[in-house]
Amino acid sequence: MADTSPDLLGQNPRTRLLARALQRIRSTPPRVIASPPTQPRRAAVALIIRVVPPPHLSLPPKLAAQPSLADFFDLDWVKHPAARPEILFVRRDKPDTVESHANTRDAHVAFPGGRTEEGDEGSLYTAMRQTWEEIGLDLAESDYTCVGQLDDREITTSLGKRLLMVLSPFVFLQLSPNETPVEPVPETTLHWVPLNSLYPERRGSNTVSQPLWSTVTVDTASRLAPRHSHVLRLIMRVLVGSMQFPALVLSHAAPGTTTFLAEKSVRRSLEAEAGTLNPALHPTSASLYPRGNGVGPQALKLWGLSLGMTLDLLSYMSPTPGVPLTPWDSDKIMGVEDVIEDWDGANKKGRRGKINAPPSLTSVFPRFSYPDVNFWIWVFGKRYRQVIRNWEASLRVGGANDTRVNWTGAALTTFYAAVRKALVVVLVLRAIGVLCGVAFGTWWMLR
Repeated sequence: MADTSPDLLGQNPRTRLLARALQRIRSTPPRVIASPPTQPRRAAVALIIRVVPPPHLSLPPKLAAQPSLADFFDLDWVKHPAARPEILFVRRDKPDTVESHANTRDAHVAFPGGRTEEGDEGSLYTAMRQTWEEIGLDLAESDYTCVGQLDDREITTSLGKRLLMVLSPFVFLQLSPNETPVEPVPETTLHWVPLNSLYPERRGSNTVSQPLWSTVTVDTASRLAPRHSHVLRLIMRVLVGSMQFPALVLSHAAPGTTTFLAEKSVRRSLEAEAGTLNPALHPTSASLYPRGNGVGPQALKLWGLSLGMTLDLLSYMSPTPGVPLTPWDSDKIMGVEDVIEDWDGANKKGRRGKINAPPSLTSVFPRFSYPDVNFWIWVFGKRYRQVIRNWEASLRVGGANDTRVNWTGAALTTFYAAVRKALVVVLVLRAIGVLCGVAFGTWWMLR
């Protein structure tokens, strides 16, 4: 296979994983979602990857022709044991509506990109144009190559009721070892993050280094009540609580550089975030991060659509066999079960077990702070569980994800349909409880 050829397997295990992933992305057709006539809007983002050579390594002159992927990963500075693959994230102080998280206080990152405009020649052109306009990076230069496209993503309204646009992510690789000049727009900072800090990495025979996971808390009232109705928002906040999304915590880098602040500073920052660190998502996080009086720099969090696309990319790497990409149960609320094929020696048999939906799919699904809301989501989640069973069955039959079926969109639609029904039931039950309480109190006072 192309991803295991001798020319492609360098001496550096991290670049070897990256080479395997990029070859798989290039050879795998993406799942393309056609825009419905009622909502033709689209957007595109660029996942930009580079390999940083050791600082004191003597670099070769610039190549006259653009190398192929196999030739690139066979270069000495790429195969060097100290070479470090990195991925680019941007932080927007005023995020656009493609991934707007104004209803949370967390510092979030995303990928460069934006909406398709009239005159764009396609989603790839949109990703390249938006990257140039936002950060001043020209992906059409010979220093960059487009490796391929990940699966399209649907952007919906807050609770998945209406489609807003379709998002297409494209993967680019920087082919030169030199720092590329950039000129980001005001209120936008760039953060190059080592790829190996995003996935579990085996260090030694029995040690696995895990990335740090936390949560992002979003006020549910901001999704249900009008923006200027403060009283109604307060009532909704009391009745339905908040939503928690899984988030990958990134080391805070100086803007536009690869120099990371001390890990203890990030730890102190997380402890100062008023409980947003959730030990249930990463049990070792609470003990790793001691309390401190000082407040360090605010940690950057990768979540939502950006996290889902990042996990899509990492799934091609298969970084640590036997170790899941995420330490949290990706489908804890629904608990999908079905008959799973298993092997007993040379015989194949079926057993009933839990199906774990891919983290890249469930990373955009929240858990609610009130347990009864999660319970009612499970009650109304029959159609969602059937979608996950069908997805797992397609993997058993075909051995790979069927790109003809929009599993992500189907799961998104059915999950949020269950959420909406659950919220209606919870609100009705809360209202009945309040009325019964008022009636009982009135009777008690007047008897």
